[in-house]
Amino acid sequence: MADKDYYQTLGVERGADAAAIKSAYRRLAKELHPDRNPGDEKAEQRFKEVNQAYDILKDDEKRAAYDRFGHAAFDGTGGPQAGGFDFNSGGGFADIFDEMFGEFMGGRGGGRRRTSTRGSDLRYNLDVSLEDSFKGKQARVKVNASAACEECHGSGAAGGAEPTACPSCQGAGKIRAQQGFFTVERTCPTCHGAGRVIDNPCGSCAGAGRVNKEKTLSVNIPAGIEDGTRIRVAGEGEAGLRGGPPGDLYIFVTIRPHRFFRREGADIHCRVPIPMTTAALGGSIEVPSIDGSRARVNIPAGTQTGQQFRLRNKGMSVLRSNARGDMYVQAQIETPVNLTKEQRELLKKFEDTGGGSVKHSPESEGFFTKVKEFWDDLKD
Repeated sequence: MADKDYYQTLGVERGADAAAIKSAYRRLAKELHPDRNPGDEKAEQRFKEVNQAYDILKDDEKRAAYDRFGHAAFDGTGGPQAGGFDFNSGGGFADIFDEMFGEFMGGRGGGRRRTSTRGSDLRYNLDVSLEDSFKGKQARVKVNASAACEECHGSGAAGGAEPTACPSCQGAGKIRAQQGFFTVERTCPTCHGAGRVIDNPCGSCAGAGRVNKEKTLSVNIPAGIEDGTRIRVAGEGEAGLRGGPPGDLYIFVTIRPHRFFRREGADIHCRVPIPMTTAALGGSIEVPSIDGSRARVNIPAGTQTGQQFRLRNKGMSVLRSNARGDMYVQAQIETPVNLTKEQRELLKKFEDTGGGSVKHSPESEGFFTKVKEFWDDLKD
């Protein structure tokens, strides 16, 4: 192995730059890694050769010595030999591993880990009436959440003292151990990954830097807000751990069903029962509006169930606008019940004089014409 040319081992030219050497090494290291070639002794040997070659060529001084003296430059120096490549020497696969995964796993060179952590976001479900969503309101909500400890000012240490670097990991938050070909990294058991420890924890918060408490907030519900709207209240979530920034509070608004109004966007729909006589002869009715006022609707003679009447600008407020939607009144013709004898006689007289004929009931005429056609088709 000592006689193999390092440039040939990596498959690069002698004049290749550092980027080309690094790229070639990364490709071969992934291809020949023992995990991908279990039980393949040739791949394992080749993997060692590639690592040895890269350890020399990635270092400018070692590469210059190799270019001048060849393998003899490293004979007897305690450098990497054919029989065993040192992964703890600061080069080779460990460097590439750090480069690819170091930021994710808090690898070497990443600096000291922060002890503070941002607080979690909170969710609050708020029910409001249709009237409140029309005009808007200031809602008061009570939230149970953690808040910064007043005793230690969120530091977690008694008297507000600063935490000290963890003696086990020297502030890295992780501890490394060598296992065969690999450098195994695990979370420091002393500081649990924080990198710093508190020698004298605060008695009020037990070192967490925060305590649970109930707080009351005033939240603005704007006019025109719709069902399912999410309102963000910055900084009103859980307090951060050991002085970290707080999370946010998210209020999810639900509009309660109304007694007789049904909302569709900025428009309002309302079904109004209308006496049969008013629908037949015509007249007017009075209906309520969402703003508390009253509106008069003219009912033309011959009005049918389902017919709608539009009242402009009588609907919901439009969010962040002075405009309003419309209100739609849907007629629901009501058949009279509990008739007196005289009323029954009058209706019978109306029927006898042709009041029940299709001439006066165009929808019935159309329906029964289609029924007759349906029966005729079944006979064919």
